[in-house]
Amino acid sequence: MKTRTIQFVSHGKAELVETELDEKLSADEVLLKTICTLISPGTEFANLNGNNNWHPVNFPVTLGYSAVATVLAVGTDVTNVTVGDRCLCYHSSHRNYQKMPSRDVVKIEYDDLAAEEAVYCVVGCMGFQGVRRCRPEFGESLMVMGLGLLGQFAIQTARLSGCFPVIALDFNEKRRNIALASGADAAFSPDDPELESKIKALTNGKGADSVIEVTGNPQAVVQGLKLTAPFGRFSLVGCSRTATENIDFYNLVHRPGISIIGAHNMARPLHDRRPGVWTMPEDMATLLRFMAAGRLSSKQLHTMTADPAEAPGIYDRLFARDPELLGVVFDWKNY
Repeated sequence: MKTRTIQFVSHGKAELVETELDEKLSADEVLLKTICTLISPGTEFANLNGNNNWHPVNFPVTLGYSAVATVLAVGTDVTNVTVGDRCLCYHSSHRNYQKMPSRDVVKIEYDDLAAEEAVYCVVGCMGFQGVRRCRPEFGESLMVMGLGLLGQFAIQTARLSGCFPVIALDFNEKRRNIALASGADAAFSPDDPELESKIKALTNGKGADSVIEVTGNPQAVVQGLKLTAPFGRFSLVGCSRTATENIDFYNLVHRPGISIIGAHNMARPLHDRRPGVWTMPEDMATLLRFMAAGRLSSKQLHTMTADPAEAPGIYDRLFARDPELLGVVFDWKNY
């Protein structure tokens, strides 16, 4: 089967190319016709830059996290979706046809939920993972560091979890304003000279009970630990690409009793959730349900819907770290 695929062909360069897809399915696979895909800016920038922190980037490479697609065929053992179902896809690719393990797709039960909105629920789960892993109690304070897509969903889900106040940190004023409109009670720039005193004022002098670090900047870890309340929880969601150095563990972690939690999205059980750690399909289904009910939204995060043919220019902007690119969806319906 001939497919159209967005590939990273070299350092900093993406192209829409024709590739071949073997249609033969294993027992647990599904064949999908893609409706739309979503760029994950942080991870895709890192790979476009050749800077993946867990395996070498060998160009060309095809990436992508989030897709909504229609099921064309299923393997003999597949029971969670059937032909014709519209589904949300985890670890999908930017291409018009694709095969995936059935464990990574969740049926979208809500006919009124637009694909261009639902597609955000995969990256939404990654931000939500940081909140869930902290297991915040109703009325506890929570701070999110970094207001890209993951951080914005951490803001929304923290509010839904009963956190108060919810505090947002980012250098970009536009992203701070989005967070405020999405449920944050306060938003600050990390370089605000009065940042520590402002956060202490919002948290009865303690600091944040939970901190969700989504910047991927190793230096943000040190700053965030200083702003965490005694006995607080510090959740590492962002993927740093270099080592974090010069942490005074005695004064920043050990003595105040801080819990540091690895909350990478891959750190999940494949089956059988446990308190504070759900499977990815369970979280995907949960966020879809909240979005369909209007209690969670991706609309304010959406920058543009683009034709896949526009991918080279869009990735040029991403590679240049254009701060105006937040949510970019590729529309594959005509491919």
